[in-house]
This record gives sequence, C-alpha cells and structure tokens, in this order.
Amino acid sequence: MPLEPSDSVSKPASPALSGSSPPDDACRSAVDIQSVQRWRKAGILVGGLLLVVCAALVTSWPLLEHPVEHLGLIAIMVCIIGRAWCSLYIGGRKKQEIISAGPYSVSRNPLYVFSFIGAFGIGAQSGSLSVGLVFGLACWVVFRIVVGREERFLSDAFGHDYQAYRERTPRFLPKLSLWRDEAEIMIRPVFFVRTVRDGFVFLLALPLFEAIEQLQRLGGFNAVVPVP
Repeated sequence: MPLEPSDSVSKPASPALSGSSPPDDACRSAVDIQSVQRWRKAGILVGGLLLVVCAALVTSWPLLEHPVEHLGLIAIMVCIIGRAWCSLYIGGRKKQEIISAGPYSVSRNPLYVFSFIGAFGIGAQSGSLSVGLVFGLACWVVFRIVVGREERFLSDAFGHDYQAYRERTPRFLPKLSLWRDEAEIMIRPVFFVRTVRDGFVFLLALPLFEAIEQLQRLGGFNAVVPVP
C-alpha cells in the first residue's frame, strides 16, 4: 500500500526560519522517520498477507456477497481518485512548506484517510462487509502508530508552525468547516502519475479474492466461518 512518507508536511528548507532542531538533531530525526517508514511498509505487507489468509477462511452470506463486492470496488476507486487529488497539493513540495490547503485544510493526513477507504475496499472484495471493516480497522491501527511517530519528527522539524496547524486541523477525520483552498497551486505531473500508478495496486484485490473464491469452489480448501 504505497503511501507518502509524511501526509501533510515535510522538512523545511531552513531550520532557522521554522524553529526546527539544530542540524544534528534534524539529521537524527530524518533517520528516525526513515526507519519508521521502513517498519510501516513491512508491517503493512505482513499484516496484509495475514489478513488475506484469514479472509480466505471465511465465507460471506450469499445475499450480501455481490453488493458488498460492488461497494468495495467503489471504495477502491474513491481511494485512487482521492489519493491522486491529494498528490496535486503535496507532490513536489514536501521539503519546502506546510501544506494546509485543499484536502490538507480539513485533515492532516488525507492520503491516509483515503487509504483506509481503500483498505476497506480490498477486504470487501471477499464479499463480506465484516472482512472489509476488519481490513479498514487494521489499516487505521498501523497508521495510528506511524502517525504518532511522524508527528514527533514534524514537531521538531517545523516547530510552532506545525503545532498551530496540528491544533486547528484533525489528524484523520475531516472537519469540512475548515475547508480553504488556494486560487492556484503548483502541480508536478510526475508526482500525480506516480500516485495514480501506486493506487492501482489496490485493484489487485479483485483478481486475488476472485482466485480465492474459485479455489474454495473447486475444493482447494474450505472456508470455515460464515460472516456477513
């Protein structure tokens, strides 16, 4: 599940102007955040594989199977489009400033929020609403831990400016009354294209769960728990 290293902000060009830590502390923070990102990716991979295995052991209620799969596909498309939208604001500017316009005006981590929706969509391809919710919750747990560590790094890097942004803007759940936008934003197509490309990884859930379903039908293994 490819995601940005930091959803809303990144290291400023000049520590003196932003109230960040001295260079040595900033370097240590950069190393720390890179370590967090590596563990995050490893955790997502391992957790995702375990969830897929668990999902293969359940069977959905026939009445709900296709509606839930369709709902999951809609969620995946919302995820892809939403992440691409966020990349228009954040792409190419992560090392320069705090991004607080557009989706970043109502949530500090909108890329993660759309990823939660995508995780639900992946799980919903099992045909089970319960599995979809478990996938979404598992994704939230992983990023809740990661974001806490990222925020410590960002506080060191941006000081008061980030604290002010943090105090007025929710971590995840968007607060629409805070919406503000810019008349113009600088867009770098390469970042937009990369985010869209990475987002299509979510669509791999369709053939994956279809293959699991076919194996179940052919008797390759038996689902043991029926869930809605």
